[in-house]
Amino acid sequence: MKLAAVLATRGAHVATIAASAPIAEAVTELAARNIGALVVLDGAGAVAGIISERDIIRALAAGGPVLDLPVADVMTRDVICGTLDDDLETVLAVMTSGHFRHLPVVDGGQLVGLVTTGDLAQALLQSLAGRVETLEFRLEAEIEQFGVGR
Repeated sequence: MKLAAVLATRGAHVATIAASAPIAEAVTELAARNIGALVVLDGAGAVAGIISERDIIRALAAGGPVLDLPVADVMTRDVICGTLDDDLETVLAVMTSGHFRHLPVVDGGQLVGLVTTGDLAQALLQSLAGRVETLEFRLEAEIEQFGVGR
């Protein structure tokens, strides 16, 4: 299964914020939307970073007046992005090994969606459930065809 299929189910809306916005605005957006991260866009609409609850907590733990700082001072800059053609299982493995839960999805350098480890796990479970149903159907058909168990 590809990320395009996950986004088709999940939807393509992504909560974003400007790098120049204050951390206080990011906190407000995260709380209002009940989400864990915002994608940070540059002036051209490309992914410049991501700011998560973890980034903000780390900044608060370091001390100082964090809420007035710009998002750019706290965001994660080296963001791994996915593409629509990326394989779900491979992406989930990368996210798990990298200990991050949010993956921006880009197409032609532009943000087209965001997936979380939860989205990917749910899609994988649905895919596996579909495979199990198919195998059960085939087994029942073979049992009926060959009279196994009679």
